[in-house]
Amino acid sequence: MGSSVRFAVLGPLVAETGRGPLDLKGPRHRAVLARLLIARGRVVPVGRLVDDLWADPPDGAVGAIQTFVSALRRALEPDRPPRAPARLLVTTGPGYALHAESVDAWRFEEALTRARELPAAAALSLVDEALALWRGPAYAEFADQGWARAEITRLDELRRQARERRAEALLDLGRAAEAVPELESHAGAHPLREDAWRLLALALYRAGRQGDALAALRRVRRALADELGVDPGPGLRNLESAILAQSAELTAAPPVPALVGRDGELARLAEAVLHPRLVLISGEAGAGKTALAEAFAATLEGRGWTIAWGASPEHEGVPAAWPWRQILDSLGLHVPVPDGDPATARFRWHQAVREHLAARRPLLLVLDDLHWADEETLALLAELAGGPVLVVATYRSTDVPARLADFLGRAARAEPVRIYLGGLPADAVPALVRDITGRDVDPGTARIIHQRSGGNPFFARELARVLDSDGALSAVPAGVRDVVRYRVGQLPEDVRTVLRRAAVIGTEIDLDLLPGDALDAVEIATERGFLVEHGPGRFRFAHALVRDTLYQDLSHSRRARLHAETGAEIERLRPGDVAALAHHFLLAGSPAAVRYARAAAEDAERRFAPHEAARLWQAALDRSSADGPGRLELVMGLVRALAVTGRLDEARRHRAEAVTLAERLGDPSLTARVLAAFDVPAIWTENDDPALARRIVAVTERTLDALPAGEEAVRSRLLATLALELRNTAGDRGPAAAREAESLARRLGDPGLLAFALNARFMQSFERAGLAPERARIGRELVDLAARHELVAFEVLGHLVLMQACSALADLPAAARHAEAADRLGERHRLPLVGVFTQWFRAMRLSASGQPAEAAYRAAAARLTGTGMSGLDGGILGFALLCDRLQRGADPGHDLDFGAYEPWCRPVVSDDGSPIPDSPRDLLFEARTCLHALVAVRRGDRPAMRRLHAELLPAADELAGAGSGLLTLGPVAGYLAQLARHGQGR
Repeated sequence: MGSSVRFAVLGPLVAETGRGPLDLKGPRHRAVLARLLIARGRVVPVGRLVDDLWADPPDGAVGAIQTFVSALRRALEPDRPPRAPARLLVTTGPGYALHAESVDAWRFEEALTRARELPAAAALSLVDEALALWRGPAYAEFADQGWARAEITRLDELRRQARERRAEALLDLGRAAEAVPELESHAGAHPLREDAWRLLALALYRAGRQGDALAALRRVRRALADELGVDPGPGLRNLESAILAQSAELTAAPPVPALVGRDGELARLAEAVLHPRLVLISGEAGAGKTALAEAFAATLEGRGWTIAWGASPEHEGVPAAWPWRQILDSLGLHVPVPDGDPATARFRWHQAVREHLAARRPLLLVLDDLHWADEETLALLAELAGGPVLVVATYRSTDVPARLADFLGRAARAEPVRIYLGGLPADAVPALVRDITGRDVDPGTARIIHQRSGGNPFFARELARVLDSDGALSAVPAGVRDVVRYRVGQLPEDVRTVLRRAAVIGTEIDLDLLPGDALDAVEIATERGFLVEHGPGRFRFAHALVRDTLYQDLSHSRRARLHAETGAEIERLRPGDVAALAHHFLLAGSPAAVRYARAAAEDAERRFAPHEAARLWQAALDRSSADGPGRLELVMGLVRALAVTGRLDEARRHRAEAVTLAERLGDPSLTARVLAAFDVPAIWTENDDPALARRIVAVTERTLDALPAGEEAVRSRLLATLALELRNTAGDRGPAAAREAESLARRLGDPGLLAFALNARFMQSFERAGLAPERARIGRELVDLAARHELVAFEVLGHLVLMQACSALADLPAAARHAEAADRLGERHRLPLVGVFTQWFRAMRLSASGQPAEAAYRAAAARLTGTGMSGLDGGILGFALLCDRLQRGADPGHDLDFGAYEPWCRPVVSDDGSPIPDSPRDLLFEARTCLHALVAVRRGDRPAMRRLHAELLPAADELAGAGSGLLTLGPVAGYLAQLARHGQGR
């Protein structure tokens, strides 16, 4: 007498068939059903049911029970003919019994009993399957009912035993570090459970954390003494003695997985142990990079090393630096992010992580799928490239994004070990096929597999599985995508449906996010090699190519719908997972996308992930239909992130939009916040967008006029903004605004405000030649102020100002020291534009020393591309090369493009007698004026010579143009001498 109804009590009560959940009516109907399930097929008298359901039974209680039973029978057996006897919920003697056959609690108990007798690997799989049945507390809605309490207690105890059996299996398999996080939680929740603490201490010890193991034993000793007044039992006492003695019996040697055809690569990895640093394993998708790392990790774990893994997901929408969070969690390390300036806090966090990891040696860290790594993951990895721990990182050589290419370039200085995995040799294929299918293949079949796969281990394995399923390799189209499609086509329809849904979830799959009871389908997919189980309810695709094929075969409309449904499930189950919610709702085109993208962007900023923040702010803006303050906040967030990442052109464009919107709203306070949001330190004296600068000046003046009294900090910031935008313009307003901004900032004692005001003072320190000493004073104060208050961007600005000022004063060694200091800060804190200026300085230094500098200048000019610094870029290379050639006495040539510097440079090369304008008062004032002097001498223009002599005289001790940090025409004194010699008379 079979039944198709499945009951689930490990969580809220559920009854379902293949057609879906059944309607169990009201709470008392459900209580009757739960009470009968607890009886496990035994008869429950009607009187007992009445007493269990009501503390004070009403008149007609027996009739009510009969009504409940009748309704339940209709729900449980909807297809039962009228007047046919019930087969599931039956009347027997004085009461009722439920002849259930499928109850999750019973399956759980049976699996746990079997797992106690099985070897570790089989036991782990079975226990994971059993624990996955739990959806919440057993009989969750009846926890306060006396009749349910004993069964709930019994099931909770079995669940605790299952978690401990799982930990035992992990320890037996040599996966101690993986067992630690769950045991920490388990022991903390049950502080008097000695076996939980025993397993935790043993796992910590085997994970290389001897001190933490002893600390755990001290914790349980205190708990037992405080709560019960007893000492630990023999098991804990013996374990503590063994740990103190470092007994060999505590160390388990895990089995090393077989790896076909990679003996040479394993040997190279073994050599890396002697000098721990970064090891890079690359190859195409499916080359076996992860398998090689796993085999090497198993070898080291057998020798007592601690192993920790982290993997970069492709599209998961997880927080920044997710692989490092996985690693730190598995090692039981909590490294808090320091407070303060984000860039400084980020650097100090990196150093703290490095120190914590160094203390755990011997330690192997594995970072898988580096081609999907975000900026923050790569930034921390760069800190460890040269040691002190061994780090193995894998990436696809065919899929190297720009950020990874940049990282690989920087990491090259640490001389990492590089291992490239090509195809397997032909003679390795028979062993690989035997490993997959358990049978030998003839040389001809092995040759076909090798040819079709190109030696790619994944492709070869997929072909071997096809061979194992139907024996007909000729039926398989070329290419792994076709292989995957072919294999998927052999699955039952419900399994294919679940796999498509899983592909939308991502490479990592949470069973709870799949609709209905998908476990059976997932298990079939796992058995067929599409998925791998790695925890209760946690699966992943066996290879990203499988997931890619499934996902890309979905229509765009289908993908959007499935992303929306996945997002809704995450919203219900994990409402705080804003990164995943933003990812799915953005791809779904959902109205919720903007809200979650904004939350995820703010979270990325808090985690020092400006590139990710910029992407999310942009995505939120692209999908937002809001106007007014709502849109303004999104724009301001994007401006902030773009400025930090060095994308100044885009930042200015969005800043203009923000200013327009703020003005339209007519709120001076809001407009002031928008204007001040772009507080990026500025070093160059030419505006990149003069029209925007003029507009911001006008808006800032109106906002200052409307600003309420008492808003001195806002006023100072607005005045500094005004002075910065008025750079390189005539008039007194800019210098006056800078002086007032500085005065207010000093009075308020706000370091950040003062640094911004000093930037404004620097930008307005060009009213005449010869002010390099004043700029040096500003630079020194900026460096001191910013270093004391961890204002990294302004500390960099101070060093760049000093690099320029010292160059002008002909102290090139001091300028070089400041360039190096700026570079160190820029590299440490990933400030992308610093290297542009320091590379130009080094080219200029070559030129000033008389060495060939043209190649260095051209390389420096290439760095300007894409920076958005159009105020610097337009013609500066031609200007610099002209100066270099003139200094060396070379022919200036006619091949140079002078751009905006044409009026001063062209007459030196080919003078047509056109008037030469006065130079703007900026970093290149002395250089332009010296070029003008050369032409005036050649023309014999004595009035011009006398005027130019007067203008250059205050800079007599400086190098012409070197104050820019970009180019130089040599000592100003030489030009003054020519002007004096030729400018006499009328």
